[in-house]
Amino acid sequence: MLTQRQLFLKHNAQTSTTPLLLEFVKAKGIYMYDVNGKKYMDLIAGIGVSNVGHCHPAVVAAVKKQAETYMHLMVYGEFVQSSQVDFAKALASVLPEKLDCTYFVNSGTEAVEGAMKLAKRYTNRTELIACKNSYHGSTQGALSLMGNEEFKQAYRPLLPDVQFINFNSLPDLDKITTKTAAVFLETVQGEAGIRVPDLDYMKALRAKCTETATLLILDEIQCGFGRTGKIFGFEHFNIVPDVLLLAKGIGGGMPIGAFISSSQIMSVFANNPILGHITTFGGHPVSCAAGLATLNAILDEDLVKDVEAKGELFKSLLKHPAIKEVRGKGLMLAVEFDSYDTLKKIIDGCIEDGIITDWFLHCSNSMRIAPPLTITVDEIREACAVILKNVDRVVAYEL
Repeated sequence: MLTQRQLFLKHNAQTSTTPLLLEFVKAKGIYMYDVNGKKYMDLIAGIGVSNVGHCHPAVVAAVKKQAETYMHLMVYGEFVQSSQVDFAKALASVLPEKLDCTYFVNSGTEAVEGAMKLAKRYTNRTELIACKNSYHGSTQGALSLMGNEEFKQAYRPLLPDVQFINFNSLPDLDKITTKTAAVFLETVQGEAGIRVPDLDYMKALRAKCTETATLLILDEIQCGFGRTGKIFGFEHFNIVPDVLLLAKGIGGGMPIGAFISSSQIMSVFANNPILGHITTFGGHPVSCAAGLATLNAILDEDLVKDVEAKGELFKSLLKHPAIKEVRGKGLMLAVEFDSYDTLKKIIDGCIEDGIITDWFLHCSNSMRIAPPLTITVDEIREACAVILKNVDRVVAYEL
């Protein structure tokens, strides 16, 4: 009889030739448990998803209640479904006034795709601008915005009329013109290895987009919902985007994405043609119920309050001659080493010692640290001790 691992390799499509093949049977809070009962601390939250921890009681209760009430009824946009309405209203209550209209989808990539269409339809322009080393998803449209050719070249031709600028470069903002429909920018770059822009850059970007009537679309799929120490990353820069992209952490572990704009901008999907953007499962009632419970947990438990201090604790503890830099904002951090080979050995050792971490697509020599916001000071100290132990081991071996 084949094991679950063998069946996984036989019947599940693979994303690489070297999957980790860890087999988990339970998760709670910041921990995951494998088939042998071994406990692992999750330092990456499923890549920025489990901001309130795994199986948060309020999220689980909301999922159960909604699943027992009704699940899928109709494609998005036709029926009034309470969990969709309640979540959209709650999002509007914590966002600036101009971001009052939410279109729910299934994932971050779909939020990007919807926003690309929205920008073209609203502005009647075709040029899209993204940043080098950006990551906005893997479908063909979103892939067109990815700023790393290594991951794109096998799938060309992609969308035409996409230009790239250097992240955090003031001179490059001159490439934004009256031909540009939208600029897509991660408020904090994720897969580039956690790059935080300067305040002056973000203000100049906002001004340039306003001057050219270009939509500023901020991708907060990784950095939203408290990860940087504020509910939304753009709050650090005192600017407001024209369109905000959310996913990952907003569902508390359930699949959901959203693109949010003003009612005026979003209204272009309703006519010429009607059904300008449609999705069958977008805004699934169970996912929206989970999303509302997640937002309420973040607010009610004040989970954002200590995020910046926890990030600073990681930075203060992760000091070692082999660590070149620890950068980031809040609990969205990158720990840089000299090479991927060195980092991979450290990551493998950490996993063996019960700490789950990984690297970045466009910055393979840096370790990702993005735990659930519920991580405690003692757990941070424990995690850093394990990381440093493995840094010592790998560096001593290489010497």
